[in-house]
Amino acid sequence: MRLFRYYPEDFGVLTVKVVHMNLAFDVYVDHTRVVSALTAETLDAPIASLALNARDLDILRVACDGHSIAHAYDRGAAILTVTFDPPVPPRTRFTLDTETICRPSSHTLEGLYYDGSCPGGPPVQITQCQQWGFQRLVPCLDDMTAKCTYTTTIAADDGYTNILSNGDPAGPRYLVAPGRSVQEYRNTTTPMAPYLFFLGVGCYDTHRREFEYPDGRAFSLEILAKPGFAPDEPPERALDILADAVMWVHLFTGPEPYRDRKTRQEIWRLIRVRDAAKRAGDRESLAETREALAGLVATVTPGYAYTGSVYREIAMQNSDFGGMENVGNTTIAANRIMPYPEATDPAFEYMVRVKVHEYYHNENGSEVTGRSPFEIWLNEAVTVHIENRHHAFFFGEAYSRLQTVLDLLDPVAGTLVLDRGAGSMPIEPDGFDDPNDLITGVTYVKAPEFVRMIETLMGKETFAVGLALYHDRFRHKNASTDDWIRCMEEVSGQDFTGMAAVWLKEKEYPVLTVAPSYDPAARRFTLACRQNRSPGGRPREFPFRFALADADGRDIAERTVRIAGEEEEVVIDDVDRPAFLSLNRGYSFYGKVVYRPPEDELYLQAAKDADIVGRFTAFNALAGHEMLRLLEDPGAAVSSRFADLCAGLLADDALMEEAGGQFLTIFPAVDDERFAHRYRALHDARKKILAAVGARHADTLLAVYRQAAVDLPSGDGYLEDEARAIRRRQRKNTCLAILAARDAPEIHRLLAGQFREAAAATDRLTAFGLILESSAPERLNILAEFCAASAKNPVAWESFLAVVAGSDCDDIVEILRRIESSPAFSVEQAGEQRALYGRFALNRKRSLETEEGRAYLGEVLRRLARVNEYSTARALDAFAFIDAMEPRHRVPVAGVLVGLLASLDPGEHPAIFNNARRFLLGAPEAVRAYEAEHGEIPALRKDTS
Repeated sequence: MRLFRYYPEDFGVLTVKVVHMNLAFDVYVDHTRVVSALTAETLDAPIASLALNARDLDILRVACDGHSIAHAYDRGAAILTVTFDPPVPPRTRFTLDTETICRPSSHTLEGLYYDGSCPGGPPVQITQCQQWGFQRLVPCLDDMTAKCTYTTTIAADDGYTNILSNGDPAGPRYLVAPGRSVQEYRNTTTPMAPYLFFLGVGCYDTHRREFEYPDGRAFSLEILAKPGFAPDEPPERALDILADAVMWVHLFTGPEPYRDRKTRQEIWRLIRVRDAAKRAGDRESLAETREALAGLVATVTPGYAYTGSVYREIAMQNSDFGGMENVGNTTIAANRIMPYPEATDPAFEYMVRVKVHEYYHNENGSEVTGRSPFEIWLNEAVTVHIENRHHAFFFGEAYSRLQTVLDLLDPVAGTLVLDRGAGSMPIEPDGFDDPNDLITGVTYVKAPEFVRMIETLMGKETFAVGLALYHDRFRHKNASTDDWIRCMEEVSGQDFTGMAAVWLKEKEYPVLTVAPSYDPAARRFTLACRQNRSPGGRPREFPFRFALADADGRDIAERTVRIAGEEEEVVIDDVDRPAFLSLNRGYSFYGKVVYRPPEDELYLQAAKDADIVGRFTAFNALAGHEMLRLLEDPGAAVSSRFADLCAGLLADDALMEEAGGQFLTIFPAVDDERFAHRYRALHDARKKILAAVGARHADTLLAVYRQAAVDLPSGDGYLEDEARAIRRRQRKNTCLAILAARDAPEIHRLLAGQFREAAAATDRLTAFGLILESSAPERLNILAEFCAASAKNPVAWESFLAVVAGSDCDDIVEILRRIESSPAFSVEQAGEQRALYGRFALNRKRSLETEEGRAYLGEVLRRLARVNEYSTARALDAFAFIDAMEPRHRVPVAGVLVGLLASLDPGEHPAIFNNARRFLLGAPEAVRAYEAEHGEIPALRKDTS
């Protein structure tokens, strides 16, 4: 029985080399006529036929000048087969001409689809070609190795403000007939994989600025926003953030980003001086600064420089992805393309991240491309690694790394949790049903952690050399995982092949158990380490960084060792006895450490560790101990010592300035498997802790709350100022959330005051969410008021939906039904699907542990499956641990999946069908109990290949 639709062997070597595609699109409201001239060259063997990918197209004409051909179109298989008689000889170039019609969709967000409409005019149409959307536009070899150059001509309604495709404009836009105009593009510098193709016709507000490199080279930056969607300031800020990203990549990536650091920082400073002089029209200052920059940049080796004449970010209102690189035309979710006043702090940080992420794909992914979908991880993981460095540059190393660690540890949707679930897949899986199956936390969090581990073992400087070698060696080509690994081995002299074989091909992660000992006579410290084996029975290799610290938090000794065997021993001579151990510093490896020191040691580490991650993991361990104690004895009181620690950490100005309020994250989670998936009990235990902290330290929390609410003066720059403001808001709202756990009238007044008076969207959303979960008499009035206000703005609406769907209130299903039946809610919008349905699915204490929630979730999944397969498949992550739930929940939860499977055609919805099957197959106890009660589950007993 095939568990997957596609396996590595399905991606063979092409029989031809694609050289160029000359495309002409004649775009109308309900169809587009496409004329294509595909130029290719045979390899060392003749070809008698060529199979082109062609999905849901009307084939009008197929011809090949100089060759006699026949063609056959298998619409079901989406294959257009062209037969040559006689065969095309080896090393022969030929051009295949086709004329076809494609039709835009209103809900399939792949190929050409509608993305809103022009004010009073035609509908906006854009494309999404990752992974196989290009074949929905034109017959092609829709393969990542079919990289070629493109010439694109687009004819469309002259009412569109923008007609877009890859490459540089080949001249001005011109009228071709009454009411219709044409724009031509040439993408001839960088051969492009088909999944990177972009076409768009629409109405946008275009915001632009010149970008100038330190050496004077310049091109245009453009942001295309939905019409009337932004006041004056956000576009300017968004362009500044984008320009910073482009410049940062140039100055702080490449083969030597850590050399001449002071010079690079001075160039960075002078860039801002130069740009300010340009805006002010100060010619004298501008000339002086340019001269200084030219001299400085000549002394360093910069990183990637953009090769086009314009780089655009285009707002897409409806997409399965937050952003998509398209060689010069990055599409970004409209709600995340600018720092809108209605955007929350996480949305702002996402905006900063997505801009540099998609831009860096111009080098890593576009210029150098993976060989098949099984290398998507490589395109993404390296890019996320660079994105993380950029984020740390502006937000601080400690804050940025802690944010990633929280993403790893999050018990709701964290990668470590999902990596142990029934739906987990390796970084390079055995197979997949849809390429979107690969767009998960494994690709975007675990895989970058693998890259980071390689960097740790190599050293940052050597890693940069290896990455630059990879990009130089495979520029304008395709590369495999082995190619990347070999480059890293070549420059470092280390062996990573064995390490990669386990990390990339097996799921889950290492659990490292450590046992310290100290010999006072010899002044010798020994750390015995033992790791569990992988599911395939192999030990993993990874860097393990740890330190011995004294009672004041000063490091006595620090080591980074390469763990390779099942058992390792590290010896450090001539050291004093440590007061505590700081283990897995910086979260040096993706996994968990098992070490159970005395609580006194953890309290000391939480207060004193010089490593922010070590300090947090100590706090997290103490919170876990407290949670477990309350779960085992629901009548127990919260430890006053732990409550004092929480208040003390929040009152620590230095810690909060460095790490932000996120440091006080107390997860509703414990490691003990008896309680790990009892979602209601975990939530209630956490709330009990917060209430105890709030009751014991109300005055301290109020003082810190008011202190954090005071605005600070501007500092080094816009992004740096925003980063400081975000950390302070986190601190303030953490205090507010702790106080709100008491659910008292005076707290209700505090919440209502912040809700009414908040200047920042995050402050308003936080207060609203806490009011919704409270017993405040005005909660339903505030809900109705905020719902009506949020519905007027798509950015605010999406945030509102997410807060409501994730809340804990007895009437949540009733509220959600009212919201989704309102005119403001659009089930076709992927962002609204994720916010309302995806967030509710992961609200397991309500969605899985209540009868009403399960009934609603089952309805949602069956309805959503017919609208958006990707959103539905992601919502299924909620079912990752059915067998770990309380026995009373297993059968009804399994029943939700059984009902979903019974409603689906596996051929029409393979990703949803096969994912739901895998979750049931991963819950054998629940399946046995269900079948004992209800009979055999047909979907588990048949071959769905």
